[in-house]
Amino acid sequence: MKPAGDSVISEVVLAIELPSETWRARARAHLDMLTKPLGSLGVLEDIAAQMVSIQQEDFADPLRKAVYVFAADHGITAEGVSAYPSAVTRQMVLNFVAQGAAINVLARLHEVEISVVDVGVDADFGVIDGLLDHKVRKGTRNMLREAAMSDVEMAAAVAVGLKFADDAKTRGKNLLAVGEMGIGNTTAASAITAVLTGALVPDITGKGTGLDGRAQVHKQTIIEAVIKKHFADIRSGAPDPLEVLRCVGGLEIAAMAGMILGAARCGVAVVVDGFISTAAAAIAFAIEPRVRGYLLAGHQSEEPGHRVLLEYIGLRPILNLNMRLGEGTGAVLAMPIIESAMCLYREMATFASAGVSGAIE
Repeated sequence: MKPAGDSVISEVVLAIELPSETWRARARAHLDMLTKPLGSLGVLEDIAAQMVSIQQEDFADPLRKAVYVFAADHGITAEGVSAYPSAVTRQMVLNFVAQGAAINVLARLHEVEISVVDVGVDADFGVIDGLLDHKVRKGTRNMLREAAMSDVEMAAAVAVGLKFADDAKTRGKNLLAVGEMGIGNTTAASAITAVLTGALVPDITGKGTGLDGRAQVHKQTIIEAVIKKHFADIRSGAPDPLEVLRCVGGLEIAAMAGMILGAARCGVAVVVDGFISTAAAAIAFAIEPRVRGYLLAGHQSEEPGHRVLLEYIGLRPILNLNMRLGEGTGAVLAMPIIESAMCLYREMATFASAGVSGAIE
């Protein structure tokens, strides 16, 4: 019998197709006819061509944007790996629904629909307007002592992301962002990065929420112990990404991985945010490399592991603003750049329509 996680994923993976190279070539040909020197819009042209290849249309209408913020707690916080107590996860979720966090400000400014999803916060919220309750369990287990999730719990968290990807597609959204909140989740992201890429733990483990030097070394020691416990024979072959996810968590990372896989299945572009959401993207990429064609990297975080993950997946960040907040903030900030690329693609005149002479051959 297949593990629950494999059963959830296998059907989705089979339905994922690469973005259309025919439409990408069509987009490139159109860009070359616009009233500008060839390639002079740089990365904006790459973004436009990628979006057209994903959507397989010429984008006659403005983008319809949404950001999903998945929240969950981590049992590893019991080992003193964060500068903040785990109670902050609950408090920040309340801040999200009260519209007071950075992601709320940016989503309002850039007209991005925001959804806040409790997939594993260690708290009882009751019924709160603006909070979507899909709690799998109250936080992961302590990955230093045991696996963070059971296979069934991991599959349930992945299924939450799949559900929201399907829902976004049904509601006509064509540009999604994934964000997160979870004290302790940079520890999980660092463990994922080390196991998937083979990078050394000290090279990919940052300060997280603001650890001092001694605390950062302690965090690195904990991560190395986690890897030794669960992946002692990692050098013997490529790790199973679902087993990596199950062992280290977190529930919000599983949900984001599910959303990325689901969006790829639905043919919807996803902007990944910082270190933690890119760890989820790395899990999705390791499961099915074709998801890369649907991903845009909103920015490069200050967390050292983020650059390693971006290189592992093969993504180039749109922005580099020395940010390390999370929540989806860097992804939402990149959305106006993507919108600009599509507006230029859609609205610029061609040499023929403007009566402008092309380059001398």
